[in-house]
Amino acid sequence: MVDVTTYPNASDLSADDYLVIGLATCFIKEDGEVSQVKIVEPIPSAALEAIVKGIPTSYKMACGTTLGKVLSGETPLLPKDFPPEAQFSNNFAERAIAATRTYKTHPEVKSLIPQGTRCDDFNYSLERKRILNAENIVSPQDNVKQHEYTHKVL
Repeated sequence: MVDVTTYPNASDLSADDYLVIGLATCFIKEDGEVSQVKIVEPIPSAALEAIVKGIPTSYKMACGTTLGKVLSGETPLLPKDFPPEAQFSNNFAERAIAATRTYKTHPEVKSLIPQGTRCDDFNYSLERKRILNAENIVSPQDNVKQHEYTHKVL
């Protein structure tokens, strides 16, 4: 049994609660160059269901585990199946807690990747690159055109 760990913002969760952690291939754009990075991030239940059904994904693998094995308080812990050069996603602790709650709401999804097992037969694709530091620049051309009388009382 895993030691009972309390999570400051998640009194409803324990270290034994189920969670899926994935290894995603993402990209970072710096000085016009794009470099590939491996990111460890929690996968919520709805996303796992879609990935298992065969949608293209940037996840190379995923592991069924528990919250206590990947998070000690606010400190992320790298599971043994993951490469040492892998980096944790931004807000890993918050996202892990949120993803764990999704499995409590939909416990039937736990059977897709049982605790202690690893799955790596996803439809892995890098066709649509996940760029982590992309900036969304909004321009006036993005505005929806409306008739001049849309907001007038006729």
